[in-house]
Amino acid sequence: MRKSIHYVAGAAVAGLLISASLQADAKGTVKPAVTDVPATTYSLDKAHASLIFEVSHLGFSNWTGRFASWDAKLTLDPKNPANSSVEATIDPNSLTHDNPPAGFLDQLHGPQFLSALQFPNITFKSTKIVMTAPDKALVTGDFTLHGITKQVTLDTTFNGGWAKMPMDPGGARVGFSAHGSLNRSDFGIGMGVPPKGSKMGVGDLVNFQIEAEFSEHPAPEAKQ
Repeated sequence: MRKSIHYVAGAAVAGLLISASLQADAKGTVKPAVTDVPATTYSLDKAHASLIFEVSHLGFSNWTGRFASWDAKLTLDPKNPANSSVEATIDPNSLTHDNPPAGFLDQLHGPQFLSALQFPNITFKSTKIVMTAPDKALVTGDFTLHGITKQVTLDTTFNGGWAKMPMDPGGARVGFSAHGSLNRSDFGIGMGVPPKGSKMGVGDLVNFQIEAEFSEHPAPEAKQ
């Protein structure tokens, strides 16, 4: 029985080593997922993109909001993702929420929180991409919020794509999911942060989730 256990354990270790060797080249770097999507600059398909975030509310729930207006540009090198880059711009005035009380969104847009009139853009510009698996990467960049710029890292997953599709007027298409976090007080937004050891307030930690499809050709503007 002991030999069988050792054999199974050894086989499992060997399997992990083989899997790792398939994902890494001779220098130990992760090989990107095999895909036929072309290296080019892609536009955000806003109809298939979302940016949501959550913060603790009194420790009772995670209050969830979203930004309804944002845009991004992706320059993709699928054979060497480290050479890729992404830039995004978010309109802080587009922050919205289901069933907001009267005046609540105005408060969030105002000087107590986002100061959207004074700082009309939230931006992200990547500075470094590190592959962690064939379809995963850590994307670090300069994030500017409330007039303050700090580095933020996105844990990103490549969901796939195609080079061209007869029924897709956007041409080549790729899709990604990403998530990350930040402390809003680091960006000068400290209103309502609970005292240390307490949950009586609105949490400092902000978790966010991004779903994004990018297409080779920008989608036509919606008719007014």
